[in-house]
Amino acid sequence: MRTELHFSANDLALTRFAVSPMQEVVTSLRALAHSPVPALYRRWAGQVRERNAAGPVTERLAALVPPDGHLPDFLNPAPVGFSPSLAEELAAINATSPGQVRADLDILAAEAGGRLPAVLEPLHRDPAGQLPGLAAEIEVYWERALAPYWARIRALLAADVFHRSRQAAEHGTARMLDELHGTVRWDGAALRLERRHCAVTRLNAGAGLLLVPSAFAWPRVLTRVLPPDPPQLSYPARGAATLWERRPDPTDRAEALAGVLGRSRARLLAELDAPASTTELARRTGLSAAGVSQHLTALRTAGLTSAHRAGHAVLYARTAVGDSLFEQDGQAFHR
Repeated sequence: MRTELHFSANDLALTRFAVSPMQEVVTSLRALAHSPVPALYRRWAGQVRERNAAGPVTERLAALVPPDGHLPDFLNPAPVGFSPSLAEELAAINATSPGQVRADLDILAAEAGGRLPAVLEPLHRDPAGQLPGLAAEIEVYWERALAPYWARIRALLAADVFHRSRQAAEHGTARMLDELHGTVRWDGAALRLERRHCAVTRLNAGAGLLLVPSAFAWPRVLTRVLPPDPPQLSYPARGAATLWERRPDPTDRAEALAGVLGRSRARLLAELDAPASTTELARRTGLSAAGVSQHLTALRTAGLTSAHRAGHAVLYARTAVGDSLFEQDGQAFHR
């Protein structure tokens, strides 16, 4: 399906960017739902599944986000401001009207042959009573699958927004829109979208345009149309293809940092290209668990690492500041 979104001067004036944790939740769930997982995300998916033997995705989340087709609009509330927190977006989900939840579930049922998956029937019967439990499941998924990587992901998304904003400032909004994605074209008065699952027009959309870069949307542009919210386009962020790829061993960089951080802390920081627990880091480095814990506390105090609970374990990850220490000549060094 081909569709187009016409713009007035007011619509152009209301066009803005946002970074959305829930957009990453939904698009990453879709990536995990594919069999096999797209090659772009296999390293991330492998790390997540290795740490969570039972899997981080509940049966209800899997039913809500199938590999293809409709994505429930209520799972992606329009971001308020540039970068809402997950808690803010979960609060918006909890406040969704029962009618909207049922409308989204009815679409899922129609696409599944007319019958809603049994695990979603309680949500259809009692949205208000079921949404808090769904939000809790999303929060657990976030902590296990995305929170340890969020500093890296958010840095990628912010860099994309910076690039697009500079492009608009230097060459105009029209050129920025025209270069969002291969299926999106600006013709001077309208944004034309190819291969749409559903039509997007000003007749069924609010004013303006909300652009949301995503680390997991590839290869598609995803749309959300729910007036009075502005139409929302989620597109693959620039550099997403390199976010999870293996890079040269950071040993040399760790050696250089040892003179500043100390050898043990530099080694631990190098090991945290992928989030890991104290026990795992102790096994890899030969340091005692107590020693690892002490060094990680110091690194966290300095803003170089962050800690995230995943079930009974606590995972440590490098922050964006920690990642920057492993960049050389503009290239990130990852294991």
